Amino acid sequence: MTLIGENNVINKWALLLLSGILLFCSGLTQAEEINPYVMLEEVATKTFSRIKEERQLIEADPELLRKVMEEELLPYVDYNFSALKVLGKHYKKVPREKIPEYISVFRSYLITTYALAMGYYNGQDVEFQPVRDVTDERTVTVRAVVKEPGRPDINLAFKLRKNKKTNEWKAYDMVAEGISLLSSKQSEFESILRKDGLQKVIDMMKNTVNKPINIDPEKKGI
Repeated sequence: MTLIGENNVINKWALLLLSGILLFCSGLTQAEEINPYVMLEEVATKTFSRIKEERQLIEADPELLRKVMEEELLPYVDYNFSALKVLGKHYKKVPREKIPEYISVFRSYLITTYALAMGYYNGQDVEFQPVRDVTDERTVTVRAVVKEPGRPDINLAFKLRKNKKTNEWKAYDMVAEGISLLSSKQSEFESILRKDGLQKVIDMMKNTVNKPINIDPEKKGI
């Protein structure tokens, strides 16, 4: 539960939009006995429906997408785990006193990332793989296909893990057409962390967060 895909439309909306939807279901507990496969499809339907219902407001004020993301997705995103995972081998080297600020900014960065991705949603269909039992599993990969008339299918895979203490299913990575969210962001940050340190990464994310949300005019018909 990014701007990894700044190089192509797939990573601008497919990876990020659907990853955000996946992360919405990360607060599920074992006590609720809800299969993550089933919940994924239900949450996708709910999230897309809200965007369609509020499309006129969003077109008038795209910044509302941030609100939708924070209300619908962020409460269920394990952004602490994701933020630290992205640091990779640099986690042990960065200043401890900078970690809280880094995680806080990373949270806002995710909100912005999802909001930008939502601007590319144009009613595409998403088909999820059949449900299977996950009773004895600690990790799950849920696959889906994004379909749009006149365009090639986009293959997605969402990876979830069950917290050993809380038994909550939480998303920790997602892959679009072979591109891993965590691996891509880790690669993007690696050279910056090595050369300029964690503060540079924080400043870079703040720069993205501070930019206004704009909807591509060609994609405005959400």
